[in-house]
Amino acid sequence: MTGCGRLLALLSLAALAGSSSGAAEPTERNCSLIPPYIPGTALNTTLRLQELRQLMLPWNISAYIIPGTDAHLSEYIAPRDARMAFMTGFTGSAGTAVVTQTRAVLWTDSRYWLQAEREMDCNWELERDASSQSVAKWLIAELPADSLIGFDPFLFSLKVHESYASTLEFSQRSLKSVPENLVDTVWTDRPLIPTGGVIRLPDKFIQRTWQQKVGEMREVMKYDPYKPTALLLSALDETAWLFNMRGDDIPYNPFFYSYTLLTEDKIWLFLHTERISEELRVYLSASCDGPLCVQLKSYDSFLTEFKVYVSQPGSKVWIGTEYTNYAAYEALTSDTLVTSSYSPVLIAKAVKDETEQQILRNAHVRDAIAVIQLLMRLEETVPEGKETEMTAALYVNERRSKQNDNRGPSFATISASGPNAALAHYFPTNETSRKLTVDEMYLVDSGGQYLDGTTDITRTVHWGTPTARQKEAFTRVLMGNIELSRTIFPTGTRGINMEMLARRALWEVGLNYGHGTGHGVGNYFGVHEWPVGFQGNNIPFSPGMFMSIEPGYYKENDFGIRIEDIVETVPVQTKYGRDFLTFEVISLVPYDKKLIDTSLLSPVQLQWLNKYYQKIRDILSPELDSQGLKEEKDWMMKNTEPFPGSGASAAASSSSLVLLSLVLVLLQNIV
Repeated sequence: MTGCGRLLALLSLAALAGSSSGAAEPTERNCSLIPPYIPGTALNTTLRLQELRQLMLPWNISAYIIPGTDAHLSEYIAPRDARMAFMTGFTGSAGTAVVTQTRAVLWTDSRYWLQAEREMDCNWELERDASSQSVAKWLIAELPADSLIGFDPFLFSLKVHESYASTLEFSQRSLKSVPENLVDTVWTDRPLIPTGGVIRLPDKFIQRTWQQKVGEMREVMKYDPYKPTALLLSALDETAWLFNMRGDDIPYNPFFYSYTLLTEDKIWLFLHTERISEELRVYLSASCDGPLCVQLKSYDSFLTEFKVYVSQPGSKVWIGTEYTNYAAYEALTSDTLVTSSYSPVLIAKAVKDETEQQILRNAHVRDAIAVIQLLMRLEETVPEGKETEMTAALYVNERRSKQNDNRGPSFATISASGPNAALAHYFPTNETSRKLTVDEMYLVDSGGQYLDGTTDITRTVHWGTPTARQKEAFTRVLMGNIELSRTIFPTGTRGINMEMLARRALWEVGLNYGHGTGHGVGNYFGVHEWPVGFQGNNIPFSPGMFMSIEPGYYKENDFGIRIEDIVETVPVQTKYGRDFLTFEVISLVPYDKKLIDTSLLSPVQLQWLNKYYQKIRDILSPELDSQGLKEEKDWMMKNTEPFPGSGASAAASSSSLVLLSLVLVLLQNIV
C-alpha cells in the first residue's frame, strides 16, 4: 500500500468513481455551472461552515487551520478525529483545510485531486499542493495585515508549526494557539472513544520484555550528551512497542490512545485507565512505586501533569519533533528541551530483533496463501461475470481470517478494476464497486494484521488479452521492482538515494508514478511504520529493517498498475567489502505472467525472477501441504514455472549493468 492513509468508511462518506452499468453521471463536481453540479458522493457543508465561522469570531481569528491528523500526529486516525473530513467531505488522509469568513480551501497532493473533486461540494476550493508553505503563502495573500490564524496545538507537530511560522515571519500575520478545537464544538454527534480492551502480546511473539525495553531506553538517555531527565513518547506506536501492548482505537491499526513519560526512576503511562484489566495492571506492576512500576494516569490529565513535571528544577525532556504535538512543546522552554527528529524508541523499533524478524516472515507465508486463494477464485469467477471489486475485497479478507493469529485487515482493501485502478488509493464502496471483466486490468492492494506481523502486498492481473501498452507498462514496473530489490548498497545508505532505481525503467520511456516507492512495516503495528522507507525524512538502512517496494504506473481513466512486495534488509558478502546490504523479498505471491514481456528483461532480471519463484515454491509448498491445500499448491506450482530464454540482448544487459554501477558509485559518494 502506498504512502498515504485510507478513506474513512466509518464516516459513511461515499467515495470515488464509476458505476459499472448504464450511462454514468459525471463523477466530479462542476462549480462553473449554474446551478453547480454536485455529485451524490459530495457532502453538503454549508451549515457546518456557518457554525464554524461563528465560533471563530470570539477568538478574533481570521482563519482556522484544520489538519487531517490527531493529537498523536497519526497517519491513520479514528473516526472521531476525522475533523478535516467532517468539515470538507474529503476523506483522504493527506490534506489540510483552511476556513476564513469568506472562503474555504483544501490543500492535498496529486494522489487525491480527483477524489477531492468527487467528495467536496462547491463551498470548497481545491489547491493542488500539500505543503504547509503553500498554505501559509495563501494566507498571506488572502488575509490583511495583523490577522491571527487559529490552530489546535494538539494537531500541529513542532516541525509543522515551524514551517508555518517561518513562512509567515515578517508578514504581519501570525499563528494563534486555540486550546479548544472549534470543529469538535460543531460536530455534535462526534463518535465516542472506543470501549474495547487493551491487550498484551503473547509471550511467544516477544523476545524483549517491556522491562528490558525500558532499561534500553534509560541507557540511551543516560549516555545522550544533552543529558535528558525524561523521554516523552507521543506517537501511539511508541507506547505500544515499549510495553508490548496493543489496542483497537483506530480502524486497522492496533493502537490505543496514550502518552508515556519515562524518567530514570519513574514510568508514567497516560491512557483511558478504565480499559485496563486487572491482569494488565499486574503485568505493568501498576500497584507499586519503583523504577519498574508503571504509574497509570488518566489520558485527559496528560498536559496538566506534564507541565507539573517540566516545572520541576533541572528537568529536561527529550522529544521527537516528528510526532510530538505543539501543545506539549508549548509547555517546554529551551532549558527544558532536548530534540531529535525521531525518539530513540522509534529508532529502536525500526530494527527488528531476531524473534520479530522470524515471526514477520512467518506471517507473510500464511498471508500469501490468502492472496493466492483470491487470485485462484478470480480466475474462475471473473470470466463467468460473478465477481465485483467489492466481493473480491471481502473474499481476500475472509480468506485471511482463516489463517492462524489473524486479527483482520491492515487497511481497507484496494480492489480496483479498469479506470478505478488509475486512482492509486481507491477502494470500493457499494456505490462505486464495478463488475470485474476479462477485458480490464485488476489491481488488488491488501494486507492483514496478525499477532506476529503486519502484511501489505499488491498484485496486478489481467484475465483476457492485455494491450501492448499495458504489457510494457507492467513489465517496466516489474523491472523497477526487481532492480531495487536486488541492489547491493553500503550499510547506512538512505532510501531516498536509491528509490530512483525503481523508476528508471519507467523514466526511460517517459512514464512515472506519483506516490512514494516504499514504507516500513512491523510486527502487528500500523501498515505504514516510520521512520523506515524511501522518503527524504527516513533513517539510513541497517540490517533487520522491513519495508515495501512498490513502483507503479497509472493511466488516467484507463488502468493502474502496482507491484508491491515486502523486503528485509540483510547483510551480503561482496568481493571486497563486508559492510553491505541487499533486500530479501518476503512476500510470496507470483506475478501475472500474462503481463510480462520477457523481451524487455535482462538476463540478470530473468535470473532474479526465476530465483524468486523457486523461493516461493520452497517456502510455500510445506505450508500448503500442512494445510491440505492441494489445489492452491497446484496453482502456485503452475504460476512459478521458470521463465525460458535469455531476455534482452547481452549488449543491452551490459549497458544496463554499467549504468547501475555508475548510479551506485554516485550513491556511495552522497552517503
